[in-house]
Amino acid sequence: MKKLDKCLAIIPARGGSKGVLRKNLRLINGKPLIQYTIEAALGSQCIDQTIVSTDCPEIAQVSVEAGAMVPFIRPSTLAEDQSRTMDVLQHAVEFYEKQGVFYEHIILLQPTSPLRNSFDIEEAYSLFLRNEADSLQSVSPVLQHPYLFRKFEDTILEPYHSVEDERLRRQDLEEIFVLNGAIYIVRKELLMEESSLVGPRNCGYVMPKSRSIDIDDELDLEVAEVYLRKTNGVDMT
Repeated sequence: MKKLDKCLAIIPARGGSKGVLRKNLRLINGKPLIQYTIEAALGSQCIDQTIVSTDCPEIAQVSVEAGAMVPFIRPSTLAEDQSRTMDVLQHAVEFYEKQGVFYEHIILLQPTSPLRNSFDIEEAYSLFLRNEADSLQSVSPVLQHPYLFRKFEDTILEPYHSVEDERLRRQDLEEIFVLNGAIYIVRKELLMEESSLVGPRNCGYVMPKSRSIDIDDELDLEVAEVYLRKTNGVDMT
């Protein structure tokens, strides 16, 4: 019998990591990094199923203990440095569809965003539905506006952008945003049939800088721990 559910959350977490060794298992404020994302997903009322896709038995065990499903061990061919997240998501969807379970929407939650919380996921999904979107990406305000960027031409400092108005003040600059990697939502058809996470109607969910830290190195881990200690593990909306 075919079973149709609304929303599958996929947390990709391979065992290898170049920037930070054993990153997904590193303790931050007493918890493995991946546990923060699992808890945020499980606390979200909009998600029907939360799974972790991993090639690592240790990550699998930690994930199950945290409450996530680990329905398979990801093939090693999908856990290499050059492996695409797209392929990992499609593999998970295909796994369920072979069992007769079909999802309408897929949410990608990367474990490197431990400060993204249940509130963010629910608000992002609500925005996605209200706008009848094909996809959604979370963003945060840029720390440095590209208008202020400079480049060297030999030894001469030049504006990165070709047009520059010296009369323009910093407070007059147009507000722009950067992808923060915390939340991606996509219609299943777009993911599976077009191999894309970004559709023609792509929404943006704005998150504050304080919840947009993306763990890439040791400094990011230290900063995230400071924020988590400050909030004492409580979702700050």
